[in-house]
Amino acid sequence: MTQLPPLTLHLAAPRGFCAGVDRAIRIVELALEKWGAPVYVRHEIVHNRYVVDALAAKGAVFVEELDDCPDDRPVVFSAHGVPKAVPAEAQRREMIQVDATCPLVTKVHNETARHHAEGRQLIMIGHEGHPETVGTMGQLPAGEVLLVETVDDVASVAVRDPEKLAFVTQTTLSVDDTADIVAALQARFPAITGPAHEDICYATTNRQGAVKAMAPDCDALLVVGAPNSSNSKRLVEVADRAGCSYAQLIQRAADIDWRALEGIRSIGLTAGASAPEVLIEEVIDAFRSRWDVTVELVETAQETVEFRVPRILRQPA
Repeated sequence: MTQLPPLTLHLAAPRGFCAGVDRAIRIVELALEKWGAPVYVRHEIVHNRYVVDALAAKGAVFVEELDDCPDDRPVVFSAHGVPKAVPAEAQRREMIQVDATCPLVTKVHNETARHHAEGRQLIMIGHEGHPETVGTMGQLPAGEVLLVETVDDVASVAVRDPEKLAFVTQTTLSVDDTADIVAALQARFPAITGPAHEDICYATTNRQGAVKAMAPDCDALLVVGAPNSSNSKRLVEVADRAGCSYAQLIQRAADIDWRALEGIRSIGLTAGASAPEVLIEEVIDAFRSRWDVTVELVETAQETVEFRVPRILRQPA
């Protein structure tokens, strides 16, 4: 029997599902239990194809716009949040609507509304076109929220009154990049107001922290996550900057580039906040078929956050 070469697999903790993702998936499952199939979901409930396909098999129908939903079936809004006009239209159509927006995204929405009520124009740090950014900017009328993506954008953003400004951020950004952009905003607009507690969510911060801790000890690092998952893509960037010579985003084990991993003795493994643990286990099994694997847990934080599902799902039908 051929002896497999040794490999140390550094397994990040925390990794994978966060409380907001857990809650969003549970909301769709409970809606299906309460009202039966089909239940419509506007946009992917979370950014993970495995999760979406599993819910679709149970009777969830994923659509991009409310126009694609019939009036007589429930609609669930994704964990990323939606512009204010979407629930308003659902209400006008007298639809059953269930909001699966992550409570930490809702916090940003509430901050945005409060600043607007106090006469401030908003600057949002985020990625153009990302559903969370679209949803947050859509809380206010056009022009009231300006988007910046980079430090360079700060120099050119045109504001109405530099004395009446506030900023918010997408919850899934790079902690380090965002700190640089905030510093640039504060340097250009000294009167700008920020959130009392940073908008980047605990799960994003914790997963990036685990990658920073283990990347210098890894010949390579894999992130299990979707290509449209902001927090997953940020983990690859964090690994690169933390000194890992090779980092790859994969959706599941079949995506691993084995040729790029020839000769490695150690590898890091983590997952974005919308990737289920079953996909992590699948990747570990794939490594065990090629190496004599020793798993070392790299735990940098413990997470105990839980969010309740909306009241409408806790009430009898």
